[in-house]
Amino acid sequence: MKKALKITGRILLGIVSVIIVALLGSFVYNKICMASEKDLLENQIYGQKVEVYGNEMSIYVAGKGEHTLVFMAGAGDVAPILGYKKFIDRFENEYKVVVIEKFGYGYSDAFDGSRDVETRVKQDREALKKAGVEGPYILCPHSYSGLETVYWAQNFPDEVEAIVGLDMAVPGAYDHYDEKQIESEVTTYFWYSAAREAGILRFFVKGAIPDGYSDDEIRSYTALVCSRFCNKTFEHESDYVIQDRTLIESQKMPDVPTLLILSDGTLEEGWIDYANGYASCVTDVDIVQLDCGHSVYLYEPDACEDAMREFLRGLD
Repeated sequence: MKKALKITGRILLGIVSVIIVALLGSFVYNKICMASEKDLLENQIYGQKVEVYGNEMSIYVAGKGEHTLVFMAGAGDVAPILGYKKFIDRFENEYKVVVIEKFGYGYSDAFDGSRDVETRVKQDREALKKAGVEGPYILCPHSYSGLETVYWAQNFPDEVEAIVGLDMAVPGAYDHYDEKQIESEVTTYFWYSAAREAGILRFFVKGAIPDGYSDDEIRSYTALVCSRFCNKTFEHESDYVIQDRTLIESQKMPDVPTLLILSDGTLEEGWIDYANGYASCVTDVDIVQLDCGHSVYLYEPDACEDAMREFLRGLD
């Protein structure tokens, strides 16, 4: 028995030693790669940086036209400009297109202050102003940024011409959130950030990059993921989910022309019902149901483009 225990102990010690050596090697390799990627982060291939609240915020502006489409990223999107780039290229000949990268997202700086919805919208509006982009805007949010969009339209209605939800989250989708749910998400973010710091994400990032990207785009995307995924600025948004939802739901839902492009709803139970409930508060609303996952503009770009163009023609 003692001999068997010794053998087992040696095997376990060997396994632990291998894991430690592998993690150390991954950490060192990642640090070497990050040093070589410094220029990629300081010199973004698309967009510009503007000063907002004393920090630099990244924004992409292209095209021209009567309408201005402002694309807003989902929670934790590590590279909004790169992620949206292939889709928004479809609209640049007829419209002005903009992608906002919030603090903690993409090439934007970190931010130590509040991450409540009021602050985020103020910073979005300031970034647009600094970039010389005048309203009114057609806000095109994906997922979590739907909360910012609704708040924006509630409090600055003259600035919002319409809303195009790319499977956007509506306030009702967060009605079930409580402190336990938020604690669970924070724990998940901790382990993701730990994996990033250990360099583990570097070995998986290529599989998360959509097809059709150039070598420079892939290198930039990789640099962003391996240096900024699940950073503290993004994580801090979770602290305000309940507060934001309560604030938004205390006000009347904005009744502006709205297009809701919905996924198959598999992201979360009741997701489509939440969207339909929101739609019932809007006089002028179109709903397009797609049979695909949450990132509708990546999975079904042609269908999204067709739906958006038909909706935009109705605004003329």
